[in-house]
Amino acid sequence: MFYSYNDISLYYEKHGDHKKTIVILPGWGDTRPTFQSLVSSLSLTATVYILDYPGFGNTKFPSHSMTIYNYADMIHSFITDLGLEDSVFIGHSFGGRILILLSGYYHYSYENFIFLDSAGIRPKRTLKSFFRGKWYQFLKGIGKFLPKKKRTEYLMNLFQKFASPDYQALPENMRPTFQNVVNTDLFYYLKDIKARVLLIWGENDPSTPLSDGKMMESEIPNSELIVLQNLGHFPYLDQPEWIYKIIMAHLEEIGFAKEKTDFSVS
Repeated sequence: MFYSYNDISLYYEKHGDHKKTIVILPGWGDTRPTFQSLVSSLSLTATVYILDYPGFGNTKFPSHSMTIYNYADMIHSFITDLGLEDSVFIGHSFGGRILILLSGYYHYSYENFIFLDSAGIRPKRTLKSFFRGKWYQFLKGIGKFLPKKKRTEYLMNLFQKFASPDYQALPENMRPTFQNVVNTDLFYYLKDIKARVLLIWGENDPSTPLSDGKMMESEIPNSELIVLQNLGHFPYLDQPEWIYKIIMAHLEEIGFAKEKTDFSVS
């Protein structure tokens, strides 16, 4: 199914047929199939909605760049138009960024969030990264003095050496959006989040380190952190049954899931 937002046809799927609803917001670059196991299990208890962001899966990227605020506004419109305000929202990584803005910046009255290794806190720039950036700009400037035939190859090699793998993997028209997203620090909105937040974090997450999770727990007024030993940035892939049990226990605690389940994972 598709939801129309301005010039974007946002693809989403609906699983299950229950009164209670769960909305899953994937991480950057993730698509619906990566959550197949979790969706299959949760849809036994609730109607589960999951979507593809612009540029990934079945949603085409628009002809203009986007900011994280554009994404948040798009998701809010999706939630409102489909009547999903009373859902439990699960956000992994980039999906957590969106949830932070929905509650902490826009102050929408959503009640229950589950963050899986959420992004949103911009890493402090080290002296090493500062000089690395300056060195890249210097080397890039040298390319202007090279013959045209050699200049393209030189700049491409330089790009492959300095740019992150995530950035390199994107088509050129999506790179400004990626920069907009990762350069926006959402730390200052954490204290204004009114929703109840369960933070689930991989102990060895290299992308959004555990220190981010601890910082979020200290800043978000009504939050709880669960640390998963020996897991990284994708705990729902590495230990799907474990994640499902934690989520179900939380849903039962908040009175969301009253039906008995066997905690099985499809």
